[in-house]
Amino acid sequence: MSEAEVEILLLSAKVALAAMAFSIVPAFVVAWLLARGRFSGKSLLQAVVTLPLVLPPVVTGYGLLVLFGSRGPLGRLLEEMFGVSFAFRWSGAALAAGVMAFPLLVRPIRLSLESVDRGLEEAASTLGAWSPVVFLTVTLPLALPGLLAGLVLGFAKALGEFGATITFVSNIPGQTQTLSLAIYALMQSPEGDAAALRLIGLSIILAIGAVILSEWIAKRLQKRGGNGRA
Repeated sequence: MSEAEVEILLLSAKVALAAMAFSIVPAFVVAWLLARGRFSGKSLLQAVVTLPLVLPPVVTGYGLLVLFGSRGPLGRLLEEMFGVSFAFRWSGAALAAGVMAFPLLVRPIRLSLESVDRGLEEAASTLGAWSPVVFLTVTLPLALPGLLAGLVLGFAKALGEFGATITFVSNIPGQTQTLSLAIYALMQSPEGDAAALRLIGLSIILAIGAVILSEWIAKRLQKRGGNGRA
């Protein structure tokens, strides 16, 4: 791999890691609401969470541009109050990747929370443990495999995000050009076939590795859940 290709890979990893870091807490909160909450808008919340998976990525990217662009209401507000700007920067690529990966984060966490034995939580509460202590010592450890599986899938999705990213922050080398955007740019060049094939091979390896790891974590979760019920 050339120095430019290594730079692209590092930028892609930076974007994907930032996307997961800023998405994990909101994803856990939403997953908790879907798994444990009882409210009238639950189906609507589930539909909104799933939207990035079913909408064309360009639509999601355009929505981010309207909201978080330099002239968007949220983008202007964040820039004036905190000096945070997403337009044509790697942080914008991370935001787009996080939004697109959000459903893949929420679903495994939700399934993991639903599989937690509520009797163990009730037993801990009966013994005098406060609700935060029950969450940290019982619920969170039992839900950890789902959390890890969601992070792995979300990271892989963020690493390969294309449509929303190029619509929101364009394809700027060294700034927003992640792995998938670099492959697209190389495919437009007659001399870029070899480099594009190398990056495509790397993308396939990373995607397969992420899916295998996620499935392994899910099987461990199912096995532990089966042993717990037994």
